[in-house]
Amino acid sequence: MTTFSQKPAEVVKKWVLIDAEDVVLGRLAAIVANRLRGKHKPSFTPHVDDGDNVVIINAGKVKLTGNKYANKKYYWHTGYPGGIKERTARAILEGRFPERVVQKAIQRMMPEGPLARRQLKNLRVYSGAEHPHEAQQPEVLDVATMNPKNKRSA
Repeated sequence: MTTFSQKPAEVVKKWVLIDAEDVVLGRLAAIVANRLRGKHKPSFTPHVDDGDNVVIINAGKVKLTGNKYANKKYYWHTGYPGGIKERTARAILEGRFPERVVQKAIQRMMPEGPLARRQLKNLRVYSGAEHPHEAQQPEVLDVATMNPKNKRSA
């Protein structure tokens, strides 16, 4: 019996819609990273992009547990000496682009490399409830009901 290896031409990609309102950030990111990689499919092949297209709405209403909302810091470097900068999760979520917290959490749960960068292009994150992908008829995936720990009300 030979090992099954999926070819890129045989890949069937679905569209999935996830509502991130009151969902715990890390749990959401883990589920979405698996969907983007295609690990939920029996035809998973590590070197082929056979994951789904994922649309996340209400990313600005995602929840962080513990004191992470106020204390979690995101760092980046400007490229100049002494140019390290930081911003808290609260500042980003209340700022202009709150969807970046969700994008970074998912990106950091994916492996590094060219395949993961290609798979991350199948992710679309929107801070509000509106999205321009209705024509693709995305299937709704309710992450909040998968596990009681996935949703936070307070």
